[in-house]
Amino acid sequence: MTQLLPAPTGLAGTLAIPGDKSISHRAVMLGAISQGATQIHHFLAGEDCLRTLQAFRKLGVQIEQAQDEVLIHGQGWAGLHATNHPLQMGNSGTTTRLMMGLLAGRPFASQMIGDASLQKRPMKRVTEPLKAFGGQVRLSPAGTLPATITGQILHPATVELQVASAQVKSALILAALQADGPSTIIEKLPTRNHTELMLRQFGADITTASDQRTITVHPAPHLQGQTVTVPGDISSAAFFLVAGAIVPHSQITLTGVNLNPTRTGILNVLQQMGAQLTVTEYPSASEPIGDLTIQSSSLKPINLGPVDIPAVIDELPLVALLAACAQGTSKITGASELRVKETDRIATVSAELRKLGVQVTELPDGMIITGRPHWTIKNTQLDSHGDHRIGMMLAIAALKADRPLALGHADAVAVSYPEFFTDLARFRKKA
Repeated sequence: MTQLLPAPTGLAGTLAIPGDKSISHRAVMLGAISQGATQIHHFLAGEDCLRTLQAFRKLGVQIEQAQDEVLIHGQGWAGLHATNHPLQMGNSGTTTRLMMGLLAGRPFASQMIGDASLQKRPMKRVTEPLKAFGGQVRLSPAGTLPATITGQILHPATVELQVASAQVKSALILAALQADGPSTIIEKLPTRNHTELMLRQFGADITTASDQRTITVHPAPHLQGQTVTVPGDISSAAFFLVAGAIVPHSQITLTGVNLNPTRTGILNVLQQMGAQLTVTEYPSASEPIGDLTIQSSSLKPINLGPVDIPAVIDELPLVALLAACAQGTSKITGASELRVKETDRIATVSAELRKLGVQVTELPDGMIITGRPHWTIKNTQLDSHGDHRIGMMLAIAALKADRPLALGHADAVAVSYPEFFTDLARFRKKA
């Protein structure tokens, strides 16, 4: 158990946020299938992204890494080779799903395994649409890992996605790059577009229509290595933004944060709820970047529906925490995707917030939360349930408590933010 202490005197300070997890994954993948060197600066060396590095090393790609600096010696698509051992995905759904599309067109078979949590997560959402390109992936009878990918010559396809998932979309884009003609992918709702932006940087011919949902992919046998500077991860910044908003006597500044509009849903939520948030954007060659400053705020309740969910899918546990601190009743619907994350996040968030004395009604696709500025703690023993985002959300919630709390399975945080507790401690004011 890890002890979580309240912050009765508030939080203050400035922090440069670690590299974006989604972009770090993609930079490694695209560097590995490109010709020439790819230099990655500010790489997120969390467990998930390290799984991606390890997988490509096993596939024959030469990669050098020193903390947040990565150098990939790409040999193009042909530089990937079969491995005699299964690729261990750990807890990384991003690595697993994107690599299914990437490996579907390679001339060899690959196997994937994962940890106990990942092996419960649904994979048919990727493997079924991959069939349209000729992809062959065999899953367990439950539609989960382990998976065997039998590489094939892929052909063009037009696929309309049934789930709003950037992981599924990206897997299909990586498959479409290997087809022998143009393909079209139509999203259910617009999702984060890091794959498309980065592929254009590496030289791919990929276009997005004005509806922001229809993507045309032309085959790209020759991508060219690039220099990628990974911006700060807004999903990591979100924890400190929420801390600054809900803990009295606080002011926090976060620098170098990715402000891609497909990822800034949490900023919109904070602003709608009345948070005192200042956004300062500055010029960038690729992904938009800026600094964020937030102060203690009196929060209003919010209602989020299906259209709002893709832009805040990773931050919904934090949205629930914001709702728990607002004066009034908030409602989140259209978030059934939370049921199939690292945990059933609807169930785990509801259970853990109730320990803090928050009134939560669990819905099939969301939650109804009756918030108030002050809670009456009912159970001091919190649990991440092995889910990194739940663990970090509870650490932020504990800052508002009137007594020390304890967090079980706090080590799960290392999946996406190994230095989280160290960075959080930097904001504590000396009494």
